[in-house]
Amino acid sequence: MTTHAAASPLFSALVDDAGLFPPEALTMTAATTRHRRDSAAAHPLLTHRFLCTTGQLPELLAALGPEDRFRLGLITQLDTSTVPSTPALTAADPRIELAAVEGPLPPGPDPVAAARQALAALGGLPEHVPGYVEIPLTGDRPTMTSVLHVLTEGGRGAKVRCGGLRAELFPSCGQLAAFVHACVRGGVPFKATAGLHHAVRHRDERTGFTHHGFLNLLLAVCRAVDGGTAHDVMAVLGTVDAESLADEARHVPRHTAVAARALFTAYGSCSTSEPLEDLQALGLDAKETTV
Repeated sequence: MTTHAAASPLFSALVDDAGLFPPEALTMTAATTRHRRDSAAAHPLLTHRFLCTTGQLPELLAALGPEDRFRLGLITQLDTSTVPSTPALTAADPRIELAAVEGPLPPGPDPVAAARQALAALGGLPEHVPGYVEIPLTGDRPTMTSVLHVLTEGGRGAKVRCGGLRAELFPSCGQLAAFVHACVRGGVPFKATAGLHHAVRHRDERTGFTHHGFLNLLLAVCRAVDGGTAHDVMAVLGTVDAESLADEARHVPRHTAVAARALFTAYGSCSTSEPLEDLQALGLDAKETTV
C-alpha cells in the first residue's frame, strides 16, 4: 500500500497556485508546466488549484494537453452577464474542473447592495463550487460586518487583499485584524490574496513595502477562534519574531487548527515553493500522520 504523509491541519491545502499573477507573472506555458510538476509531487501544503482570470481562460485551454486535469480557481468580475455562463464553459472541457470562483465587490456607493449583486451573480454556480467576494478594508467596521453578514447568509465567503504593487494595497494590522475578528465572530469563511510572500511579516528591501506573513495570518485566525480580542489578533499580525511565531504554531491545539482552517480556507501565492521553504526553515514542515 502506498503511504502519503499528511500535513498538520494548520497547513494542509493552504496555498493556491497564483503563478500567473505579479510579481511572479509567469507565462502560461511556464505556469502550467510548474503546476503539472507540483501536481505530480502532491505536497499537502498546496491546494492544487490553478488561479486564472476569465480573460486568460482561452490561453489556458490552448496550453493544456489531452491528459491534463486542472482544478480551476476562476477570478472574474461578479456580474450576472459573466458568472452564470462559467459552469457551462468549464463543464464542456474534461481537462478543467471548476473548483472556485472569486472576484471583487461590484462598484457602487452602497457596499451592502453591492454584496447582494455579487451573490446574485454567484447564484448560478453548482452547489459544490465555493464563491468568494473580495471586500475592501477601507470602510468602517459596521459596514464591513454588514457585508460579511450578507455573504454568509448567501452561503458565500469573503476574500481579503493583503498587498500588491502599490503601498495603499497593503492593509494595516488594525484593518486586517478587524476583518479576521469579524469573519471569525460571524462564521464567514475567507481566503486571502497578494502580499503574503513569506511566512513571517517582513520588509521587502526592493520595494520598501512591509508585507504581512501567512503564518502571522494563520495564527491571528487561531487566536480569534480561541476567543482572543481584536487586539490579540492585531498583536500577532504585527510581530516579526519568527521563533515566537513558530513556537506558537507548534502549540496550536488540533481542534483550534481545524476550526481556524474551516474559516481561513487558502491564500494565493505566485510562488508554490517559497511557502514550503519558509515552513521548513522554521521547523514547521513536520508531517502529522500517514494514511
